[in-house]
Amino acid sequence: MKKRILTGDRPTGKLHIGHYFGSLRNRVKYQKEYDTFIIIADVQALTDNFKTPRKVRENVKEVAIDNLAVGIDPQRSTIFIQSLIPEIAELTIFYSNLVTIARLERNPTVKDEFKQKKEVFQDKITYGFLGYPVSQAADITVFDADLVPVGDDQLPQVEQTQEIVGKFNRIYGKVLVKPEAAIDEFPRVRGLDGRSKMSKSLDNAIYLGDEAEEIQAKVAKALTDKNKIKIDDKGNPDDCTVFYYHQIFEAENLAQIRKQCQTGVRGCVNCKKELANNIIQRLAPIREKRKYYEKNPKVVEDILRNGTQRAKKVAQETLARVKKSMFLDYFK
Repeated sequence: MKKRILTGDRPTGKLHIGHYFGSLRNRVKYQKEYDTFIIIADVQALTDNFKTPRKVRENVKEVAIDNLAVGIDPQRSTIFIQSLIPEIAELTIFYSNLVTIARLERNPTVKDEFKQKKEVFQDKITYGFLGYPVSQAADITVFDADLVPVGDDQLPQVEQTQEIVGKFNRIYGKVLVKPEAAIDEFPRVRGLDGRSKMSKSLDNAIYLGDEAEEIQAKVAKALTDKNKIKIDDKGNPDDCTVFYYHQIFEAENLAQIRKQCQTGVRGCVNCKKELANNIIQRLAPIREKRKYYEKNPKVVEDILRNGTQRAKKVAQETLARVKKSMFLDYFK
């Protein structure tokens, strides 16, 4: 049997090139080698979007479409909706007995995300948000995932899962698979504004479905070397977000771009136009495939229904093992 992968996205908006380079393109590669489960984590999305559930619901299909548009094959990968797998919620309850409040409060990812979302919580963290790493552990283990591809900001979540698995197996016997993390080549893609992470909430992203005009307008506003003001000023490519994207999109003339910038031959306006054209060409096949699924919502719905049915079957088998080990298999 193939080893399994669990990966996925929160349905809080369409996916962007940060998701593509940080995760999506590797999913396409992994699905050839692994039994791949892709979770659309609507329950997790509600931990900080509980006041806007309609937004979460509307983006479930958008996230599914983005995955399909980049090349996820529903014959090889199982795409499913988290809230339709109640076994995950049940496992979350069992695992919550194995984690202290203090441990959750030390989780650096939770702390960082809480700081970013103070407007939502008004300095009062909720039980659901503090405990979502426990739910993530249930996401991962209910499918016996061997590997979890993550960005470096999500590494603490996998480590938390490993702790939960270790404690569970010590108490109840070797029941759960201990997952390993796989860090992608671009675990964090910088935002257009130069911030360390591209984000929907920070409005510094290029989305996979953006039209050419949108991409050109966004790249035109991208942050460049603040010390390069005039065309003939010598620039520092390593302090320029535009050059950073040239590297990600594998510009053929990368060495030349660097040299021209450093010697004051290359202007920022033309440099941005060249980058925008490269991005437009690279995303064109994804954009076209995305339009197909947008015009055929029934196809997407069937993929989600079939994937969720398969995911539920696997989850039921895992939960049965867990309950047996915990002496909760009544009336068998």
